[in-house]
Amino acid sequence: MRISVTIFLTDETITPTRLARELEERGFAGLYLPEHTHIPVERTTPYPAGGDLPPEYGRTLDPFVALGQAAAVTENLGLGTGITLVAQHDPIDLAKQIATLDHLSGGRFTLGLGFGWNVEEAADHGVEWRTRRELVRDRMALMRALWSAEPTAYKGEFGSVRPSHAHPKPLRAHLGPRTLIGGAAGPKLFTHICEYADGWMPIGGRGLTETLPVLRAAWAEAGREGAALQVVPYAVYPSPGKLAHYAELGIEEVVVQLPPAGEAEVLRTLDKYAEYL
Repeated sequence: MRISVTIFLTDETITPTRLARELEERGFAGLYLPEHTHIPVERTTPYPAGGDLPPEYGRTLDPFVALGQAAAVTENLGLGTGITLVAQHDPIDLAKQIATLDHLSGGRFTLGLGFGWNVEEAADHGVEWRTRRELVRDRMALMRALWSAEPTAYKGEFGSVRPSHAHPKPLRAHLGPRTLIGGAAGPKLFTHICEYADGWMPIGGRGLTETLPVLRAAWAEAGREGAALQVVPYAVYPSPGKLAHYAELGIEEVVVQLPPAGEAEVLRTLDKYAEYL
């Protein structure tokens, strides 16, 4: 099983370059970074985990800039987002960012995407909350038109692009990089996964014994190849029993959670997680 990590990198934590070098030297499989452009002070949306929103949410580094630094100092480390808030981006700009990072890293990028939870943050980006899932679907289709080998037009409900020259291309032309959708299990989420993703990024990884068969059935019904489905539990606090259970379910990669801390504490945690490599 591949062990990757995620962390809220901020202006107060270990740097992307230092962390990336340590991960590659120690044999970790990948680094996934979250995204929040800003956190409005006048926030009414409750924090999904309950309680006060941790301060690192308002201090996150831009994941694409940070992952670009990580790519420059490593050769094999996987690079991913967990997650990109696609609805909050101009899709033409985002397609270029993704393709550039994937190209410069030699195809090491994984696009973890989600629909968001902070209504106020999304609203400042002009996102209509009730249609955000359809907006993300539309933007993914537009980006894939730009990633196509030949200039390809796209006209959707929320956006369009003319046939265009758009280079570089992701290593996996047209489809773009490996794409995983984050979120809680349910029919809507599984429909999106089966339509335009390579798999699921379940936060915390709870309840997979019950939900994974449902997703696999939906995947097969959609005509997708069963072996191609990837499920990557995300932001997991690992234990030997938990990882053994994931292995029994056929899971090949797990993303474990690092503290949003300085160099010393992060490296101590990596030492602790070394037993799982």
